[in-house]
Amino acid sequence: MRQIILDTETTGLDPADGHRIIEIAGVEMINRRLTGNHLHLYLNPDRDSDPEALAIHGLTTDFLKDHPRFEQVADQILDYVRGAEVIIHNAAFDLKFLNAELARIDKPAFRTACAEVTDSLLYARELFPGKRNSLDALCERFGISNAHRTLHGALLDSELLADVWLAMTRGQDELLMDSGDDSQQGYVMLEGDVDLASLPVLQASAEELAAHQAYLDSLDKAGGSIWRKLESEPLA
Repeated sequence: MRQIILDTETTGLDPADGHRIIEIAGVEMINRRLTGNHLHLYLNPDRDSDPEALAIHGLTTDFLKDHPRFEQVADQILDYVRGAEVIIHNAAFDLKFLNAELARIDKPAFRTACAEVTDSLLYARELFPGKRNSLDALCERFGISNAHRTLHGALLDSELLADVWLAMTRGQDELLMDSGDDSQQGYVMLEGDVDLASLPVLQASAEELAAHQAYLDSLDKAGGSIWRKLESEPLA
């Protein structure tokens, strides 16, 4: 399974007002592991950023003027995401800008290049209704350090979101195997007799036990760990 965690920075809030993408970045995961295949591009928008946007990303017109325009790298972007599930935090915002940029050069909408687009903000709201679900809030909730994030940057935000996404979805496919067959909900069970007595028993190391406790701590912050609740209940 190939996934791209994507983020953009823009000159303002709405492409209908002439605002443009000035930075786009993505990190690739295959089977929930980061591959190191990153995309990171600065873009010349041929305009200034709104002061409010500039205060967020810090990318000045002078810095951006020597970088390529969107139309020069559009195919590179589309090839990078082609066939993948693209995960974006608050996807409606980024898609609005991506589609506007593509429409300017007579290319089809962004979703046509992807297998699907997943909005991690909507996913987080389902997990944590009524709580703050910004990227910073989720980093804090899952114990992911973002101390080095003084300004918003597309590559750094993509890397942070990848960590957040793995934490939010951890365990969803630990006990099942992906078959790629939609007719069986994408999972298959192992068939045949298995001699459980022949399987080796591996004891967790001290480092692994410490990492497990740290993960339970992050679950407690996010709303409570079922494991600790079970541990505290007396056996029947």
